[in-house]
Amino acid sequence: MADNVLFCSRCGVAYRPGSGSFCEKCGADLGPQPTIATMGSPAPSYRQATADTVSSAGYGGFWIRLVALVVDTIIVRIAVFPIVALLSFMGLRHRDFFITGRVENSDIPALMGTAFAAFWVFVLVNWLYEALLTSSAWQGTVGKKILSLQVTDEAGNRISFARASGRHFAKYLSAIFLVGFIMAAFTDRKRALHDMMAGTLVRKS
Repeated sequence: MADNVLFCSRCGVAYRPGSGSFCEKCGADLGPQPTIATMGSPAPSYRQATADTVSSAGYGGFWIRLVALVVDTIIVRIAVFPIVALLSFMGLRHRDFFITGRVENSDIPALMGTAFAAFWVFVLVNWLYEALLTSSAWQGTVGKKILSLQVTDEAGNRISFARASGRHFAKYLSAIFLVGFIMAAFTDRKRALHDMMAGTLVRKS
């Protein structure tokens, strides 16, 4: 076939690939010989790696992530409790409240202030706990680490502290009627609303 004919670079004589390493006319080195594919041989197929095939272990679904969330909530509450107790003790005028449980009128403003402060302490600790651990080498909180889950970007890479923070605060939207969390049970890559907003995935490591 004409398509398989090559020419010697020195003398120009025609030759076919595989007929030899040297020109039959002038003896010039013909160089590397191309391989001719046998007719009918299937061409090799290559699978392109995509975000869906980066990890064959799969993704963390709704229930396993719920268990991780429960574990993390317990840890954060344990961490916050001493701080809240200290704020309460410092704010109350009648310290026997912790013994008798009796609340004086003068203690009501202090209790309200303590409740307000406790809310923001919980928000702060919860944010730092999740964002720092998720952006660390662990790529997840203690709950996720125990259950072999990792938070990555869509290419399977570790995310930054800024993205982990954005993902954390996006959970407040997911928490509305729990719809955003429940989405993880039905989406193709088990993505909750906050995962979609932050461009993240929860993978099984």
